[in-house]
Amino acid sequence: MDKPRIDELLPHADGSRYELVMIAAKRAQQINSYYQGLGENTLGLEEFTPPLITTRSANLLTIAFEEIVDGKVERELPD
Repeated sequence: MDKPRIDELLPHADGSRYELVMIAAKRAQQINSYYQGLGENTLGLEEFTPPLITTRSANLLTIAFEEIVDGKVERELPD
C-alpha cells in the first residue's frame, strides 16, 4: 500500500498507530457488511454504510484508510 502514507494518516488518530488500526479495521468491517448485504440482496441496507469515497481500490482496508485521510470517518471516543 503506497497511498495514503502513514504520515498522512497518523494525525487523524492523534498520532497513535494502534488507534489508527482500530479505526481502519472497524470501518473496513462496515464496508464489508455493506457489500455482503448487496450480494445477499438484504433488505434494510440503510443500516450499512457504503464507501464514502470514489476509489479504484478493491481492498477494503485501503478504502478505509483513504476515507480517514479525506476526513470522512469520525473517530469514536470510548464512553
